[in-house]
Amino acid sequence: MNDATESEVPAAAMRNSLWRKLFAVHPVVAPERAGAERLRQTLSVWALMAIGIGATIGTGIFVLTGTVAANQSGPAVTLSLLIAAFGSGLAALCYAEFAAFLPVPGSAYSYTYATLGEVVAWFIGWNLMLEYAISASAVAVSWSAYVVNLLTEVHIHLPGMWINAPFAQSASGHLVATGAIVNVPAVLIVLGMSVLLYVGIQETAKATNFMVALKVTIIIIFVIAGLKFIDPANWHPYIPANTGTFGHFGWTGVLQGAGIIFFSYVGFDTASTTALEARNPQRDLPMGIIGTLVISTVLYVAMAAAITGMVPFFKLNVDAPVAVALDAHPALSWLGMFVKIGAIAGMTSVILTSLLGQPRILLAMADDGLLPPLMSRCHPRFKTPHVATAITGIGAAVIAGVFPLDVLADLISIGILLAFAVVCIGVLVMRYTRPEAHRPFRVPWAWLLCPLGALVCLGMTYFLSDATWIRLVVWTAIGGAIYAFYGFHHSKQRSSA
Repeated sequence: MNDATESEVPAAAMRNSLWRKLFAVHPVVAPERAGAERLRQTLSVWALMAIGIGATIGTGIFVLTGTVAANQSGPAVTLSLLIAAFGSGLAALCYAEFAAFLPVPGSAYSYTYATLGEVVAWFIGWNLMLEYAISASAVAVSWSAYVVNLLTEVHIHLPGMWINAPFAQSASGHLVATGAIVNVPAVLIVLGMSVLLYVGIQETAKATNFMVALKVTIIIIFVIAGLKFIDPANWHPYIPANTGTFGHFGWTGVLQGAGIIFFSYVGFDTASTTALEARNPQRDLPMGIIGTLVISTVLYVAMAAAITGMVPFFKLNVDAPVAVALDAHPALSWLGMFVKIGAIAGMTSVILTSLLGQPRILLAMADDGLLPPLMSRCHPRFKTPHVATAITGIGAAVIAGVFPLDVLADLISIGILLAFAVVCIGVLVMRYTRPEAHRPFRVPWAWLLCPLGALVCLGMTYFLSDATWIRLVVWTAIGGAIYAFYGFHHSKQRSSA
């Protein structure tokens, strides 16, 4: 009896030790901004906001507003956008508190590591990789469609096998071959933006500022010009009756539309990854994060209301729904070229800023020992994480060339929804574990808004497709294997303990 009891003690100790290792919490080192000298601190609050808007206003406003209206929510796409914005807004407040309190480049990964432990942080960081790489790839697919359309107007016709993905998603959610070889324009734009990111953050910020100014101006012109051609009858019924299929109109369609379009609001997450490149992150990051969301929401809702008012929603299930709205009203033909240029500029900035975020998360994870040190190397001249940028760019280019938009959009949404939920929980945890810490920005009524933000974000995952969940499980299993065989054994947090 005594022998059995004694043998159980080491086993229990081992289980407790393993549990502590898996959920080890990274110490908060916000004031030092350790490693900041590797990167160039040049970003002002306006530059941060431009990066956020640049990452937000793109495929969501020029493509998904139309496809979600046609397939899920009808004219109530504006309601889907507001629901997604509400959930994003709750998460944005939590991001703002963390970004000011803990200005580090890892975004939700670093925030989770400081509150919920290493294994949860790995899960979030791994899924953020999926979000950023596939976000860039998804927008590149839309970019390709707009560019091909623009070239067709000037009588330049590219072979179909070189401008489409070799795979498509069937009605049952399975991948089927299309006969195409690769989407070359999508591959080229991803590689081009990766080169710009490799060269430096200052050059990236300048390019982003220009593209953001251009696309916001054109969106405003489109909405104002389109007001004259809105037919209120196109907004009735506002929420079309459900067809009997879950997520196909009705309230389930509105909520599924919100879940799908949620990734369109991830721009403020991108802004938070540039913490080590901000001049005054504790002041400027909260302003950049919240400003990004407010401006983006206004533009999204205005554009969605305009296009669903200009043409019946069921005609918008195309790669370029804004062009459909313009083609329906010949008097607006003069605006067509400007809108397409604005859409291309908008998507270019989203690709650029999406590719900006992932290398900085890889850098943070490598700094913590969870990924190989190669990922944390920074170029001595350009002051950028050049190795991680190159790997991200090549990976995103391959994905953009092979997969269609509908497959990619769902994957992004579930990854960012989970990340947002964990950040909301993390703020509440930090309030109890570090109540004495100075917080330049605080979430008001955190006891209410943090759980509500987590609940809204997690709730929207329920309305995503089964295929999306299957892909998430597969991706997480791959990440779990990498963590088990490498990250767990190389964690600097435990080796320094």
